[in-house]
Amino acid sequence: MEEIKVFISQPMKDKTNEEIESERKVAIDTIKAMYPGRTVTIIDSFFKDAPHDAAPLWFLGKSLELLSTANIAYFCKGWEKYRGCKMERMACDYYGIRYFGE
Repeated sequence: MEEIKVFISQPMKDKTNEEIESERKVAIDTIKAMYPGRTVTIIDSFFKDAPHDAAPLWFLGKSLELLSTANIAYFCKGWEKYRGCKMERMACDYYGIRYFGE
């Protein structure tokens, strides 16, 4: 049975680590419930140890690199209001990565 590798696209700007992790846990629980009995690997795209002066494009570049390894992308609520999430969604469209979400 094929492993399912899932990239989570999640708005993070102006959120605390705790808020991000809480929203991420809900997303992970939702994703795993959709694939009972399957091996689901969540790609870690939360850069807690990012350089202090990292520009938004740094984060996007790292995210796109991780997205390239995914079978599926999950978009958390509010994704359509954030540039990075919108770029990740466009990448899914252009490169044929299936996606779903809120």
